Amino acid sequence: MTDEKTLVDALRGLGCNAAVWGHAELSHRDPGFDERNFGASALVRPADTAAVAALVKFCADNNVSLVPQGGRTGLTGAATSHVGQIICDLGAMNRIEEIDPFARVAIVQAGTTLATLQNAALADGLDPGIDLAARGSCTIGGMVSTNAGGIMAFRNGTMRHRILGLEAVLPDGRIFSDLTRVLKTSAGYDLKHLFVGAEGTLGIVTRVAMRLDPVAGASATALVGINDAAAAQRLVRHFLGQTGTSLRAAEIMWRGFAVAMNKMLGFAPGQLPLDAPCLLVLELGADTVDAATTALEEGLAALWEEAGIVDGLVATSLQQARAIWRLREETELIERIHKLPPSFDVSVPGGNLDAYVCAIEAGLKSIDPSYAPYVFGHLADGNLHISINCDGPLPHDRHLAIEDVLYVGLAESGGSFSAEHGVGLDKREAYERHVDPVKRELASAIKALLDPRDLLNPGKIFSPSV
Repeated sequence: MTDEKTLVDALRGLGCNAAVWGHAELSHRDPGFDERNFGASALVRPADTAAVAALVKFCADNNVSLVPQGGRTGLTGAATSHVGQIICDLGAMNRIEEIDPFARVAIVQAGTTLATLQNAALADGLDPGIDLAARGSCTIGGMVSTNAGGIMAFRNGTMRHRILGLEAVLPDGRIFSDLTRVLKTSAGYDLKHLFVGAEGTLGIVTRVAMRLDPVAGASATALVGINDAAAAQRLVRHFLGQTGTSLRAAEIMWRGFAVAMNKMLGFAPGQLPLDAPCLLVLELGADTVDAATTALEEGLAALWEEAGIVDGLVATSLQQARAIWRLREETELIERIHKLPPSFDVSVPGGNLDAYVCAIEAGLKSIDPSYAPYVFGHLADGNLHISINCDGPLPHDRHLAIEDVLYVGLAESGGSFSAEHGVGLDKREAYERHVDPVKRELASAIKALLDPRDLLNPGKIFSPSV
């Protein structure tokens, strides 16, 4: 296509069930978490799978690259686009086609937000078994494409473990349909997993069959001050072993992060217990609020001395519970303290958490004595989020030096340099430096097989084809 008008006119002439916007129209819309998302020459919003297939076939026939987008809440640049590309926006494919309360399965279109599915499933006492702070914006298709994890992954797994089947449009426009609705299937290669975590580089996910779980009737929340992650893990083991309740969340915050968040939220002094090296948010589910609250209070009392608990607060109201969760979830406030702070997302084997945090704090100070990272994350699965207390972006050499402090040795210990945010554009160099070369070779071979012209989300995960 020679120019934007020709491209937009051709897209509108496809006759498929889709809306089309040109680059000028995109400039008036919210690009989401990354201002680079709307750099494309056009955006197409298909309303059904057939329209997605028609768009992909058009791109294949005209050698135009296509960038799939969901809720645009990604943090590694996986949805970024540039002039000459087309965006495939799945936002119009937002229906929950079916919820089967007996089989505990939902058939969901890719543009459905997580909160929409949570609310619909709750009517049958069910839940998708996964939760993220961006629940109101992130979409099921995007969560599949990044293999999202979130708060409940330690108990229910990541998106890879929540999916029974899916439908996706391949780079040549063919439709891969494997909307299996049953847990047990052993019929050759389970190809749906190719699209989970592929960040739209192998196909565009359009529909998903998701597992649902019974949800506890009520919950209670506590904020507990402890000395280290090992003490927090003792508390988690206790509550995981209880009968009659279910541990729904175990979120850890090191003090620097918690104090900064408390200040930005404007909470009154003493409103929350912050005077401890680490803070642990616990959420316990039970049949009633009283049962959950009693179990939390009794468990903390029984372990107070053994775990070396410094302080603790069991929420006595919904307002207090929300304040605790705001402390953990409104992490975008860190970006108001620092402009574009370098941020990282790692998985560390559980027994190594305290040693890892000590090591990175020392390693970062060896780069710059002023560095004191904000550290928080999902304790029970070892997923830590780390933001550096400085403005970004940093010079390339400085960024690589920080990555070396955070990433070197992670894979050897059984961890990962990217836990739940994916690789996208921004972690591509880290992928090339820190992922096993045989794994990278196999992944590149699969990409070349399915998308030989590199038209589907090119430049994400892998370096662009020459």
